[in-house]
Amino acid sequence: MLPAAPPSEAWEDIRSWRKATRELLLKRRVELAVHIRLARGEQAKLRLSEHIDLSRFRMLGIYWPMRGEIDVRDIARAHLSNSGGVGLPVVIERGRPVEFWAWRVGMRMTRGVWNIPVPAERELVTPDALIVPLVGFDAQRYRLGYGGGYYDRTLAAAAVRPFCIGLGYEDCRLPSIHPQPHDIPMDVIFTEQSSFGAPP
Repeated sequence: MLPAAPPSEAWEDIRSWRKATRELLLKRRVELAVHIRLARGEQAKLRLSEHIDLSRFRMLGIYWPMRGEIDVRDIARAHLSNSGGVGLPVVIERGRPVEFWAWRVGMRMTRGVWNIPVPAERELVTPDALIVPLVGFDAQRYRLGYGGGYYDRTLAAAAVRPFCIGLGYEDCRLPSIHPQPHDIPMDVIFTEQSSFGAPP
């Protein structure tokens, strides 16, 4: 069962509620049987591919999967094989927008913040679209992430905002994440069962 709604709309109450909700959703996600999680992830990716032609975006920003996130590296490999480019987010400084560095199959990688693999060489790219992992989300396309605010800061600082595709599991949908002024919604969200928002 999810935590009860925050007792008020005060940021301190919402922040505490988000922390408890995030921990519960992550625990539930990693405890789910791997074969079930993989099957749901494949269905979510299929729904994405049925609704959005990623080839229209020259540079695609993805993420390196962790803690039971849907693995989109197959999407990245397909994009590269279709002459597109791919970038991975790299935290340069905590509390600041991330940079996206070019990624290619077989390239040398190193460990970044939180031990997440990142390209060993800094080759800056500017994604035209992002596939963004979701810890939780609501039908208004607001995303509950890990609490660092990196995607919100990066999108707010972008000269031209990329098209944002949230990808997650249906059982992570919330009635609301109680969005704040700094929260930036995704353009579309896909799960194994649902889609929210409209293609570009």
